[in-house]
Amino acid sequence: MQRRLLAACSVGFLTLSLAAASLTPVLAQKVMSLSDRQVENIVRRSYQYVAMYNVIQKEVATTGLNKSVANTELLDHTMKGIARPNNDTLYQMITLDLRNEPVIVEYPAIDSKFVALETSGYAHYCDVPLLSAKGGFKKPIKVLFYTDRTKGYRGEKIKGVDRIIKADGDFFYAFLRAMPHQSDRQRMERVVKALQDVKVVPLSQFNGKPAKVFDAPKFPAPGKTDAAVFPNTLLAVTQFDFNHTTVAPKNEMDQAVLAAYEPLGVAPGQTFDPSKIAKLDSAQFRKIAEEVAKKALAAMSDKAVQKKITPKMFMPKGETDLETLVIVSVAGPIGVPAYVARYLPSSAKGGQPMNAKNDYVLKMSKDQLPPAKAFWSLTLYDLKNGFFVPNEQKKYSVGENAGYKLNKDGGIEIYVSEKKPDGVPEENWLPINRSDVDLDPMFRIYEPDAKKMKTWKVPQFEMLKALTAN
Repeated sequence: MQRRLLAACSVGFLTLSLAAASLTPVLAQKVMSLSDRQVENIVRRSYQYVAMYNVIQKEVATTGLNKSVANTELLDHTMKGIARPNNDTLYQMITLDLRNEPVIVEYPAIDSKFVALETSGYAHYCDVPLLSAKGGFKKPIKVLFYTDRTKGYRGEKIKGVDRIIKADGDFFYAFLRAMPHQSDRQRMERVVKALQDVKVVPLSQFNGKPAKVFDAPKFPAPGKTDAAVFPNTLLAVTQFDFNHTTVAPKNEMDQAVLAAYEPLGVAPGQTFDPSKIAKLDSAQFRKIAEEVAKKALAAMSDKAVQKKITPKMFMPKGETDLETLVIVSVAGPIGVPAYVARYLPSSAKGGQPMNAKNDYVLKMSKDQLPPAKAFWSLTLYDLKNGFFVPNEQKKYSVGENAGYKLNKDGGIEIYVSEKKPDGVPEENWLPINRSDVDLDPMFRIYEPDAKKMKTWKVPQFEMLKALTAN
């Protein structure tokens, strides 16, 4: 510990006056002096870990570990666990604890034209091991999950298991998105039942032995928001993340984040001890974390940035980069790759921010509709937090599942307004409350037509005068 801190001083990380006495009391009393550039490097390299820690731990607090929980209804504005959640698919969620033994998840066949299994650990590298468009979920399948640290198992075949997946995190998020087919009530009931029938079975129990009992992990407290972690619990969270995440010796990003934290006293395999780590300037970390988040949200609306990062969004390790991970971790963790779905923000014409003080309309002709092979939706969020805009109607999106009505020419007009205008179908209206809140509408295009996507342009909203209630 002392050797690492002394080395850091020689390259300018610390400006503390080191005495012959032990360094630990000095760190406990003085704030480490870091430049804004150094703090920004730490924040940017940490955002993926902070965002996913919050996602996973909030899920653990709600549902526990190794338990399958399925939504039977679409999410509403009470959902605060993740930014920009879906309102057009049902979720089935599991947070796996892979420390002590492998865990097997038994998935039934699912009668839906869109189902995707997505996985991620604290490092926020994403994978889609099973997808309906590639033949997944046509029949039942048993999937075994483990990590390099799972006790007593090294990837050997298990009789009765169809697929083995090595996870990169001991606490691993595996969840399904499924189109519910709301327009066909009986089919929706079959989809819901299938999601409820997903089973989680530890290997001991799968082999017919009594389920083992293990001590519950001691998690650092998650932040109410991602930004709240940086000034308050950053080092505790990252120490826990590093201890439960696979680090690749030759991966540049893995090694760079470890190098950023070594002078702070945080490294894989250590026990978190507040008396033996650096004391950070909370105000500085809060300020810079907020600046990084603001820049990331702005970048998400930049067409040039969108084009650059889209192929690298929500991809496995080695197939993405830091810029992309920062942007998606801020804008909304846990999405799907571009070949599975495209998430594209819309905006008002002229580039002006959309605000709930105004009303808007988006018009699409038949040829301007999103080129989706499965289905599309348009969902309305608040820009700051990425949460659904609350409204009495609990109407947050327009699309096949939430409902929409095309006009006689096969196009559609979608209104964002405080009052529903005369003659506008209820399905095509996204209600807002009149307030000074910036809005963030987003298209989701499931199984996008790659050829048509090359020329398709995201439609934009027109600002309107206050609308008259019907």
